[in-house]
Amino acid sequence: MEKLKNRWLIAASAMGLHVSIGSVYAYSVFKKPLLHDLGWQPSQTSWAFSIAIFVLGFSAAFLGPLVDRMGPRKSGQISALFYASGLILAGVAVSLKTLWLFYLGYGVIAGVGLGIGYICPIATLMKWFPDRRGLATGLAVMGFGFGALFASKVFVLLIAAFGLSATYIGTGCTYLVVMIACARYLAPPPAGWAPAEAANIAARPKKLRRDPVQLTAGQALRTRRFYFLWAMLFINITCGIAVISTASPMAQQIAGLSVESAATMVGLMGLFNGLGRIGWSALSDILGRAGTFGLFCVLQFCIFWTLPSLTDPLAFQVAVCIIISCYGGGFALMPAFIGDVFGTQHLSSILGKLLTSWAIAGVAGPMLSAFVYERTQSYATSLYIFGSAFAVCFVLAVIMALETKRLRRHAAENPPADLAPAEAADWH
Repeated sequence: MEKLKNRWLIAASAMGLHVSIGSVYAYSVFKKPLLHDLGWQPSQTSWAFSIAIFVLGFSAAFLGPLVDRMGPRKSGQISALFYASGLILAGVAVSLKTLWLFYLGYGVIAGVGLGIGYICPIATLMKWFPDRRGLATGLAVMGFGFGALFASKVFVLLIAAFGLSATYIGTGCTYLVVMIACARYLAPPPAGWAPAEAANIAARPKKLRRDPVQLTAGQALRTRRFYFLWAMLFINITCGIAVISTASPMAQQIAGLSVESAATMVGLMGLFNGLGRIGWSALSDILGRAGTFGLFCVLQFCIFWTLPSLTDPLAFQVAVCIIISCYGGGFALMPAFIGDVFGTQHLSSILGKLLTSWAIAGVAGPMLSAFVYERTQSYATSLYIFGSAFAVCFVLAVIMALETKRLRRHAAENPPADLAPAEAADWH
């Protein structure tokens, strides 16, 4: 028999995979060299990142069932091949100064690798951590948030030392090795496995909850709660990514930050993006997924409505970092939320469908913010619009809290026939 794997090393492997693909958020450090060395226009370079995020969302949606069938190890290796080859092709495109080839490499091919790599370890982690479901997903997607924080400094040094093309090719080869090594350790737990901590009576752990339902992606799409979750994630991402896209100029206009101070704030945002993913998801194990998301909504409603008047630089930066922590936390909560209301058996497929909200929000947020700013020359109106959206999101969170309780109650009253009487009595 194969030796039982260490679930914390499984978590570390998942995090390593996400740190690698999370480097896509460091794309801004490539923009100036692309403009300077190749003479491409700002809009042309921006489209590469937008294409990558768009393809991420829809490749996750359409390839989720394939990830479920292949398992995390093969899926992670395929993700590595796509992401690395996309970066390498981007390096070739830069050396040839060919824009469409750059879009194909960095946007489409690497984007497919992003979509597969994002969803493939999450369902596995949740099976290894049934007692800490929120923490498990937070650990994985925290890596995605921290990816840019680690990669941005390295990319700047590599570009200065070796040039743009060599940096893309070199990092592509490096990520190929790292991601394949991480993916090879990923595996689901044996059937019937439970963590040793759950048996430690002295530690007084929480009872492990069985999922009240186990739905396929097709069945999930026929429920209203899927669309409630989709809308909640869409609102959270749209508002958060709009702030990310305008953070530096907005800080300079509202709080009077210098260009250097605004750049430092942007770096802090990357840190809080990662910390929010682990912190909020761990808190959701205590407050529940709907309760934590409701807290997101209240906090962000208040912050978005007060942000236009926060002229104190420190207060402004604290407020923005809280928004970004909620933005990251929303990504971490959703996989655990899916497990709570749809089960974990087809989680990759359902999460993939849900991530279409990311693909659309990644375009909608910055476009709406830019549209409003062009007509008002102020960020206040767009901030008020985004703040108001969280009132809608709060209502959806309340509905989902009631839905979760209803599912649990129905499951407790109608336990599966394959449970023994004593086990059925404890099922909640």
